[in-house]
Amino acid sequence: MFAYELQPREGFDALTRVDRAPAALEPHDVRVRVRAVSLNFRDVGLVRNASRRQRSVIAASDGAGEVVEVGSAVTRFRGGERVAAIFFPDWLDGEFLGSYHARALGGSADGMLAQEVVLDERSWVTLPDHLSFEEGAALPCAAVTAYNALFEGAHVGPGSTLLVQGTGGVSVFALQLGKAAGARVIVTSRSEAKRNRARELGADYTIDYAATPKWGEDALAWTGGRGVDVVVEVGGPGTFDQSVAALRFGGAMSLIGVLTGTRGEVNTAGVFHKTLHIRGIYVGSRRMFEALNRALSVARVRPIVDRVFDFDDVRAAYEYLASGAHFGKVVVRVD
Repeated sequence: MFAYELQPREGFDALTRVDRAPAALEPHDVRVRVRAVSLNFRDVGLVRNASRRQRSVIAASDGAGEVVEVGSAVTRFRGGERVAAIFFPDWLDGEFLGSYHARALGGSADGMLAQEVVLDERSWVTLPDHLSFEEGAALPCAAVTAYNALFEGAHVGPGSTLLVQGTGGVSVFALQLGKAAGARVIVTSRSEAKRNRARELGADYTIDYAATPKWGEDALAWTGGRGVDVVVEVGGPGTFDQSVAALRFGGAMSLIGVLTGTRGEVNTAGVFHKTLHIRGIYVGSRRMFEALNRALSVARVRPIVDRVFDFDDVRAAYEYLASGAHFGKVVVRVD
């Protein structure tokens, strides 16, 4: 089978197409013919730091396809079913454990950017019937992260006010899920075209953060001085203080991203002064993925796929995602 490995090389040259022998099938394993893979900001970061790797792995965490073979002891799936893999193959439910990092797809362990993938039956979930493979491939990291950020790390529901930063994969899913839950949603973006797209998806208010550097105060004013209930914080230290400014007293921040870096000065006084709840979000468990899929099926929510690339154009897909021009998800169709 063909696959793309992340090899110890500089830049996008680290993405290398290889021909691998199909993995052996153990009694509890499921073999899936991958049909589509979606990319995340994490994947770009892994490529940029690939020269430091000690060994090669198959790239990318998110993929969907159809079951082509099951082991002799498998009970969860049968041939022909449409499935997606979970980001952490061992995180089925409960609190996150440090040991789960060792098998994170596309980082510590082989990922999904291959024609076939074999994983234990516990590590797959059934796709919602109304979604294509391309849409289903968009779910494992970004959508599960958004679900966790809104409904596990916080409590978004009818009448809540939610603020999401930008229009990448997690943020667009948070917008869609928030609207489906009955929340008012504020979206920040410096792109007028992307702000317009966000409004088409139901955003109640949008802010140009480049023209309005104190966008947290703008969001606070839009709520009549009360503040937003939940912020999906994807920026990191460069946006943290404005998120604090936007939040109401007792509000919640779901801290996810590092787009502005991993270290920097932040206003800790604002956190305790407002008695804020801040929770780190790192994707989610299989239970969360299955709950997300039920919600998508009931609300008939479809992921926003910005662009689909062919399997021969994987490097172009990564470069497009790195450019920041996308709205929603970037997907590779696997042939």
